[in-house]
Amino acid sequence: MALKLMYITNVPKIALIAEKTGVDRVMIDLETLGKDERQKNMDTVKSHHTVSDVAAVSDVLTTAELLVRINPWNENSLSEIDAVIKAGAQRIMLPMWKTAAEVKAFLGAVNNRVHTVLLLETKEAAEIIDEILEIPLLDEIHIGLNDLHLSYGLTFMFELLTNGVVEMLCSKIKAKGIPYGFGGIAKLDEGLVPARRIIMEHYRLGSTAAILSRSFCNAEEIKNIAKIEDLFSENMQYLRQFEALLPSFTEQEFAENTEYISKMVKQITTHIKESE
Repeated sequence: MALKLMYITNVPKIALIAEKTGVDRVMIDLETLGKDERQKNMDTVKSHHTVSDVAAVSDVLTTAELLVRINPWNENSLSEIDAVIKAGAQRIMLPMWKTAAEVKAFLGAVNNRVHTVLLLETKEAAEIIDEILEIPLLDEIHIGLNDLHLSYGLTFMFELLTNGVVEMLCSKIKAKGIPYGFGGIAKLDEGLVPARRIIMEHYRLGSTAAILSRSFCNAEEIKNIAKIEDLFSENMQYLRQFEALLPSFTEQEFAENTEYISKMVKQITTHIKESE
């Protein structure tokens, strides 16, 4: 099954390009609380999107789903959820949750008005996954590797693919029949660990979703809209063509890929530590 691909943008023209070229979900990112502090030394995307962006992008999409990441659960969450639903959100993602009480409060606030995603990105969340999976009406879970690896005190986010954490979480979620995904993917042959290697792990682990990373198509750096569309179309075509080959891969090929990723992660982690 092809991955549901998500792309973060608050620009209607870019959202339309993403939709046209086959992106399944356009994502508006409202999360700001605590993010700068958590990721202060990382080259990660720190969006400054607004509820008005939700309405603007909602107005142009016809086939792609509009996903909105809100802030971590706080005293303003009820009004934030109401506002993004009113603006056109079709699915809401809750980040940085640590307790079952937060998850239940979030699901209660949404109250089945739109679909939901729990963004699992804390050690505390991983440790109570069994309890979370007993909560009714869970639509989907996404494992966020950036913040989760920081929560575990790790050096490199893909260590979570090689130390058993992602495998454990995927196994438990899969057993409950709930859709899940993890992390982000770059262009097919780019990234410290090439994206095609990561996509193979998605397939092996039964993942159904991934976020397209900034390097997949950095629309903020490219001013020519035609060039953005060409780049998006080309990268999506390569990715989907590779995905179509995966059902023909053998168990041995997937096992060798997992071993390759393990070796790469060890090398990268060693290099990062030596450079500090």
